[in-house]
Amino acid sequence: MAAELTAHELIAKHRPTLDQALEAIRTRAYWSPHHEHPKAYGENGSLDMAAGKAAFDALVGTRLDLGQPGTDDWVGGEVSPYGIELGVEYPHADVDVLLPAMKAGQKAWRDAGAEARAVVCLEILKRISDRTHEFAHAVMHTSGQAFMMAFQAGGPHAQDRGLEAVAYAYVEQVRTPDTAEWTKPQGKREPLALTKQFTPVPRGIALVIGCNTFPTWNGYPGLFASLATGNAVLVKPHPRAVLPLALTVQVARQVLAEAGFDPNLVALAAERSGEGIAKTLATRPEIRIIDYTGSTAFGDWLESNARQAQVYTEKAGVNTVLVDSTANYKGMLSNLAFSLSLYSGQMCTTPQNLLIPRDGIRTDEGPRTFDEVVADLARSVDGLLGDDARANALLGAIVNPDVKARLEAAAGLGEVALASREISNPEFPNAVVRTPVIVKLDGAKPDDEAAYMSECFGPVSFAVAVDSAADGAELLRRTIREKGAMTVGAYTTDEEVEQAVQEVCLEESAQLSLNLTGGVYVNQTAAFSDFHGSGGNPAANAALTDGAFVANRFRVVEVRREA
Repeated sequence: MAAELTAHELIAKHRPTLDQALEAIRTRAYWSPHHEHPKAYGENGSLDMAAGKAAFDALVGTRLDLGQPGTDDWVGGEVSPYGIELGVEYPHADVDVLLPAMKAGQKAWRDAGAEARAVVCLEILKRISDRTHEFAHAVMHTSGQAFMMAFQAGGPHAQDRGLEAVAYAYVEQVRTPDTAEWTKPQGKREPLALTKQFTPVPRGIALVIGCNTFPTWNGYPGLFASLATGNAVLVKPHPRAVLPLALTVQVARQVLAEAGFDPNLVALAAERSGEGIAKTLATRPEIRIIDYTGSTAFGDWLESNARQAQVYTEKAGVNTVLVDSTANYKGMLSNLAFSLSLYSGQMCTTPQNLLIPRDGIRTDEGPRTFDEVVADLARSVDGLLGDDARANALLGAIVNPDVKARLEAAAGLGEVALASREISNPEFPNAVVRTPVIVKLDGAKPDDEAAYMSECFGPVSFAVAVDSAADGAELLRRTIREKGAMTVGAYTTDEEVEQAVQEVCLEESAQLSLNLTGGVYVNQTAAFSDFHGSGGNPAANAALTDGAFVANRFRVVEVRREA
């Protein structure tokens, strides 16, 4: 098939965006080429709100044929957390046929060079961006996110993270020149002279193991980091969240073919109900890179058993906020209430443990006891979610029965400061929507430790009484070291406390947010500026996105010739 997109055309189209991304990761300043507002779409070939919804509706009940080799069956079964059966069927692959076909296209992809690979990746992201409204509905109805969050996190923010990975991949590949002339003086004799050629070569086939809650946001960094560094990529979605990544694979295959490359460089591995193919794929000798987001248990298994692959994991942790004092009590409560409520706490960055001195805290409104702080936070959450329409827009839906079970069990772990309540969704009456629960625990009681030192993924938070801010900092240290943390927060007006918390986070490699009282929240990170995870504590062995996340996806091979 003749290329419809030449390298020259793609470079002319996308090199300015790549250069802006390179500048953004250098300065860490705010930048995004992707619109966050739904009304910004509908021009230059992009789908507007109505067209995106219509495109999603047209997918329901269809078969998504990707044209992959080795298709031996059709599988599906996704049911939206909002109660809708999607009914989309996907190709089931005979991997003994598919994996060799994927490998066949890697030579031409490798030889294309870092810049050509980067701009092809940017064309894939541009076409996904043009369909952001369609993708938003796909993310919403597989993850349970409310529409606006699905639109932003599943759309522009995910696309930003993909572009960020491409930028880092490009930087690392061009760090070494393509060629070098090497001359070593030999005194009176003729100098030694060599011509050296350096080629970034891919490790092999990369496997992306998708997650249920953020299929695109968590999936795109690894997918595009591996593709941009020359590797073929096999995408294994979570069985409950196939559609967003299947559409991504569809777009990638179309662009690769139009650019003159083998579309089998990107393929989908959907599975039958209960098949559990992730372990089988992860230990195949052809799989040389693995990206995984999900439970600690399976992440640990991958790190221990997929020995032939470079494994990047984002697992789980116990995210903690230390509350010592504040100069903006209302702002602190409002910020925490939003952080605990967003997407029903179903984010790997949502705070779980709130460490509060049992003697209370200092505020701009006077001293507050432990009980008063917890009661005021409960009222702030109640106020935020008091209107059902606003609550539905913020909470979304409970993603699976396990989260609901944990939420219901949490009430028996201690004194309930804020009870969870059921909220009906008029548009989706079968959606399971619940407000957060806050449970009071005592950091000095061994019986309570089992609860607050375990991850309780979902809308569950523990207000833990500690003896002092110093005691809280030490508990924070132990929590990060033993359980890991994707995020840490602290509120204090005391410079010594601030320094102590900062030192804990520096020593234990945890990302820290201090005194957030406005429109930035501890569970949000911005591409090109914030690092998501650190790779330095048990919650994750990689950070999204830095040089270490991309550099080991390829190796540099040298060819020397006498000049």
